[in-house]
Amino acid sequence: MPYYTPLRYPGGKRRLATTIMRLLDANDLTDVEYCEPYAGGAAIGLALLMEEYASVIHINDLDRAVYAFWYSVLNDTTELCRRIARTKVTMREWKRQRKIYELRETADLTELGFATLFLNRTNRSGILSGGVIGGKNQTGEWGIDARFGKPELIHRIRKIGRYRSRINLYQQDALEFTKRVIPNIGANRFAFYDPPYIENGAELYLNDYDIKGHRQLADTVSKLSGAWVVTYDYSAVRHKLYRSHRRIAYGLQYMAQGRYEGKEVMFLSKGLRLPQTWSKMLPVPMSAESSGHPVYGMIEDMKPHPKMVEGPEAGERFVNALRTVLSVPKSSIPQPFHKPAKKSKRSVTRKG
Repeated sequence: MPYYTPLRYPGGKRRLATTIMRLLDANDLTDVEYCEPYAGGAAIGLALLMEEYASVIHINDLDRAVYAFWYSVLNDTTELCRRIARTKVTMREWKRQRKIYELRETADLTELGFATLFLNRTNRSGILSGGVIGGKNQTGEWGIDARFGKPELIHRIRKIGRYRSRINLYQQDALEFTKRVIPNIGANRFAFYDPPYIENGAELYLNDYDIKGHRQLADTVSKLSGAWVVTYDYSAVRHKLYRSHRRIAYGLQYMAQGRYEGKEVMFLSKGLRLPQTWSKMLPVPMSAESSGHPVYGMIEDMKPHPKMVEGPEAGERFVNALRTVLSVPKSSIPQPFHKPAKKSKRSVTRKG
């Protein structure tokens, strides 16, 4: 899958674009209006748009810095590309752009949009509040400009700009976007949710989500009509979110404070058909076969039986059951290998 977005995100969902395309094909969903309440880099939305799976995409992000970047791409394309071409990628410039970002709540949108891109492409893992690639003394293996390929960034931004009439941009809370915008978009829609992680989310995103907020979002999304999917870190299963929905568990590699592999889960809306080639007995190929880091998942059961929940309760029940078994006297247990004595046959006397 080609790179369409100019932004980098740890654990970005670009490789899942193939999964969404297969789901759309399996459900005969064509020319959908695609909605993404947590747009971020909008990698999947842009892929669906440019591969002509979506007629329109609706991207939303409450973060003013991220919103400012997409605003600049759609409304100040030429100026944004000019700044990319002319700006020197140095530590001095990094410090200047960092100050603009620190004043993001009041900064000019065009200024902030470029600062967002600059920090995203020069910081480790693309984290806006993170440290610079190579360190402030630039003694690392990679320099500050290692991810700032100007010709490619300009090419991607100009291409997105040509699709501006088919891209709607919002800056709303995701819950309000779900309640007020998505229901009014139309029946032929598909929504993709990628909320902040439940565990370690504060290290990667600027958000104040707690588990109560995640449950409130889950209750609202579950009531949506139409097709949708939600991706989470696997702790969403332990917190019993979307319990009545099918799920696919898979692994993704991240580059955030070092490489590691995280287990994630994708929940699917009821009524959403799965591709016939997917099997419960085999790993599901969720990314393109040509991908350098293919993604495979396993379709898991829906709502677990109440007596089969995960966690400490399951271990406690096992110990109690074992104690019960050991407390039963041996004399009360039938011997399975003891042959009972044969009964003698009674003679049969015939009458007559």
